[in-house]
Amino acid sequence: MPVELLIEHVLQSVIWGVVILGVAFSPVGRAFAHRIQYGRPPRGIEPAADPRMDDLSGEVAVLREQIDATLERLDFTERLLAQARERGQLGAPDNRA
Repeated sequence: MPVELLIEHVLQSVIWGVVILGVAFSPVGRAFAHRIQYGRPPRGIEPAADPRMDDLSGEVAVLREQIDATLERLDFTERLLAQARERGQLGAPDNRA
């Protein structure tokens, strides 16, 4: 076997090894490993049918309402402070950090 052919085969093997390792440690390789290890999710169970989803979506709705109320209070407070500063009732802002 000529030396050039041997070097070509060794280089091809190294390149293929690097490619295989690159794919194995990529997100795609991790997804394949997870699928092999745990298999497919059971059929017939939809994520939307999970009762926890209803509870969580209700909690998220409550949190959104609380955030909206807090933002309204913050806007109101900022407007009051700006009006008081314009009237001279407040001193110049302190730039202490």
